[in-house]
Amino acid sequence: MNISINEALFSVNEQLKIGLIHYSKIIVEESPQMIKGRTQLYQENLYLELQETPVTERPGIKEWRQLWKAFGGDPNRYRHSAESLMRRIAKQQYLAPFHSAVDLNNFFSLQYEIPVGIYDAESIDGNVEINVGNASTGYEGINGRFNSLENIIHAKDAIGPFGSPFVDSKRTAVTEATTNALQIFYLRPSLSGKEAAELLSSAGNMFTQISGGEYEVHILSKENSKVHI
Repeated sequence: MNISINEALFSVNEQLKIGLIHYSKIIVEESPQMIKGRTQLYQENLYLELQETPVTERPGIKEWRQLWKAFGGDPNRYRHSAESLMRRIAKQQYLAPFHSAVDLNNFFSLQYEIPVGIYDAESIDGNVEINVGNASTGYEGINGRFNSLENIIHAKDAIGPFGSPFVDSKRTAVTEATTNALQIFYLRPSLSGKEAAELLSSAGNMFTQISGGEYEVHILSKENSKVHI
């Protein structure tokens, strides 16, 4: 498939970057105890930090709130997923284990303070474009309700939108039957290309250590707005 970013988005922020990891031959199952323990400890430490520094003052959270607003969205009404996760932890509502793909995806989102989504690649139809939604854009989310994506960045295929920094769709959700997946990192625009590449490689290495398989990394940017995977 080809994955591209609509070049109009760069008129809002020319440093915008979208990270992509394509996984193949992975095994999705219950997370090993090591990951469960590491994630729990990370959340407990993060809870303590959040008692000193409000969620909205965390560098990654703050930068994405500003980007959200720049595209016309209301970051107070529609919080990006990393902020939503972090607000739960600030209330000691720790994330329960789900399966290895979701657990690692949530861990990356918390660690890097950015929205991250993971999708079953076999459920994606045709090419993918990253764009901003209008009043009619939306989908049924994994939260069980219809979610509007007006003024929100999202990924769409031939069928329609399937993922965003807000909430992901039910249609492309990763399950324990998934063997090929596409992970989208809504990177902080302030990251350099080198920093972004290192972040993605680190995440890909950790993911395949747990789930097996292989991965390839790509970055969409103003200089490279289209890739083929």
